[in-house]
Amino acid sequence: MAGAAKDAPERPAAEEEEYRLSVCGKLCYAIGGAPNQVAGSAAAFFLQIYLLDIAHITPFHASLVLFIGKASGAVTDPVAGFFISKSKWTKIGRLMPWMLACTPFTVVSYFFMWYLPPFVSGRVAWYLTFYCLFQALTTLFQVPYTALTMFLSTDQKERDSATAYRMTMEVLGTLIGAALQGQIVASAHLSHHCTMNPPLNTTSPTDSWHDSPSFPEPSDSLSHQAKVYMIAAGVIGGVYLLGIIILFLGVKEKDDPYALNSERAIPFCKGLGLTMKHGPYVKLTASFLLISTAVQLEQSNFVLFCTHAADLRNHFQYLVVTILVSAAVSIPFWQKFLQRFGKKCAACGISWMIPFAVMLVTIPNLILAYFVAFVSGLSIAASLLLPWSMLPDVVDNFRLQNPHGKGQETIFYSSYVFFTKMSAGIGLGISAASLEFTGYKPGICRQSNDVILTLKILIGAVPAVLILVGLFILLFYPITEESRKETKLALEVLRRSHQSTENLDDHREDTSV
Repeated sequence: MAGAAKDAPERPAAEEEEYRLSVCGKLCYAIGGAPNQVAGSAAAFFLQIYLLDIAHITPFHASLVLFIGKASGAVTDPVAGFFISKSKWTKIGRLMPWMLACTPFTVVSYFFMWYLPPFVSGRVAWYLTFYCLFQALTTLFQVPYTALTMFLSTDQKERDSATAYRMTMEVLGTLIGAALQGQIVASAHLSHHCTMNPPLNTTSPTDSWHDSPSFPEPSDSLSHQAKVYMIAAGVIGGVYLLGIIILFLGVKEKDDPYALNSERAIPFCKGLGLTMKHGPYVKLTASFLLISTAVQLEQSNFVLFCTHAADLRNHFQYLVVTILVSAAVSIPFWQKFLQRFGKKCAACGISWMIPFAVMLVTIPNLILAYFVAFVSGLSIAASLLLPWSMLPDVVDNFRLQNPHGKGQETIFYSSYVFFTKMSAGIGLGISAASLEFTGYKPGICRQSNDVILTLKILIGAVPAVLILVGLFILLFYPITEESRKETKLALEVLRRSHQSTENLDDHREDTSV
């Protein structure tokens, strides 16, 4: 490979321009994926507390909704990867039609996911249906959208730059989603009854203050609590429509220049098997599915922790905003860091949240909480940027070993999302079931000591263990900065030799005519 790399010809200036992406193109690409993060952020931070305290679903049923919903999205990933890999090229590309077609249905399912139906007995089925539908539809968008990175440019630096733009905008989307949802629905979770600062001893289950509901039963879909959640859902639905319009108008999809012979394309099942045996991909996926599960646990339990375990009920929306602002502004820093020191080295930043999260659990202080939120944002930014920046390197490594495979990019991306969603679904299901087991009661001001202890474990100990194990696996990830450069040059030689062969064949055909 090194010998081939040395023989790589220099690109002409005009061809360099063709590979280079404009700032406008990168922004349009990045904005196109932001709505998914806006909606995902709102659901990650607020869906569990909405199901428990607004819809008054038991923690066990809430765990079923969260787990089965995530699992349905995960199962959709390989299915979406199969059909997308078989898609024909159209005037607007091979991936763009999928994103355009699923967006309107995604908006509808998202809205009804936050609608409080007038009946009570069938609410679990209602939320399960629309959450599963929403997860499946976002998968049909996310798989082609993430795979589109490979078809914006063949230059690794340009793809890394587009990924950095995308992750910055997605973190901003996460910030917008949490801020919008938090500000609009905050009044649904505030109660004068819960600001009386009663004694902290809540061991007695018969304590009258402990058993008093903190807010009234939202008996119909027009209650104040239900209305604010529906307003937030409508606003975020509008963001979805705006994002897909910008993506369609501002991004041009390019065909795969490295597939040497489309007639010999690898079948889907064989490609899936090759993907699962590809060492760099297995190590990357195993590492980040643990890390992403840790981040999901932090997100889904953070509002509950602030509300019930840390006495920060009136600050949770500002703490969430602090986390996301910190993550958004640090994405450019991490992009520069990984370019200078390498992607594996940048992974150390993910571990920064561990000691501070443990401190917050043991010392629930307001000033410390904001500091923890800031540091957690730095770590979350690294955990978001790195896997999507490293995945194209894995795909290039696979392309070099399997030059006749076309359309395998969607298998890599769909499989990666499948594993991370499935692990996150299992983690969220276990966390909600743990709250049920320890006696979480919806709508009361202060939970029992067992529930508070469980929330502390879910925020501190469990994510710490998952992150440490994930980083340990990442130590064995084999792709280095040197091997990335060798792969890039070897693929360039492969592409140019293929183009030369095609030109020679065309010349022979013209001569025979």
